[in-house]
Amino acid sequence: MPTIASLQRLPATTLSALLLDSSSNPSSIAIIDVRDDDYIGGHIRGALNFPSQTLDATLPTLVRKLEDKETVVFHCALSQQRGPTAALRYLREKERLAKLDQRQQQEQQEQQEGDEEEEKKKKKPVVDQKVYVLDKGFVGWQEVYGEDERLTEGYRKELWKDGYWM
Repeated sequence: MPTIASLQRLPATTLSALLLDSSSNPSSIAIIDVRDDDYIGGHIRGALNFPSQTLDATLPTLVRKLEDKETVVFHCALSQQRGPTAALRYLREKERLAKLDQRQQQEQQEQQEGDEEEEKKKKKPVVDQKVYVLDKGFVGWQEVYGEDERLTEGYRKELWKDGYWM
C-alpha cells in the first residue's frame, strides 16, 4: 500500500527536460494540477486541472483516463498537501480498480470455456506507470519557467508577486 513517505518527487528541471525533449513522447506524460482557484494564474502546458475539492468524484475516471500514460505528475501550489494527497489517493484508487478488474476477469474466466487466444486479445497491455509529485509545486515551477511559453500557459506574473499567489 503506497504512503505519503513512499511518493517520489520530480524536480522541475527534470519535468521541463521531459516536456522539451523531442525524442521523448509527450503523450506518455500526464500532468495533473489539483489547484483550485489558484489555477487561473498560469499552469504547466498541457496540464489537466482536477481541483482537489472535486477529486473524490472524478478519481475513478482519472485512473481510467491515464491508464496508458507512462508518467503521471501531480502538483498543487507548493506540493506539500493537495498534490501529494492527490497522488496517494490516485495510487490507492488505481490499486483498488486493478484488484476489482482482476476479480471480474477471474469470474469471467471461470464462467467461460472459450478460446484462450480471444481472451488474450481482449486484455489491454499493462503499462508500468510511474507516479510523481512535482517538487516545490507550481510556485517553484513558475519561478523558473513561468514566462517560458513553451512550458507554461496562461501565466500572469502580477498574480505571483514575490513568487506567491496573491
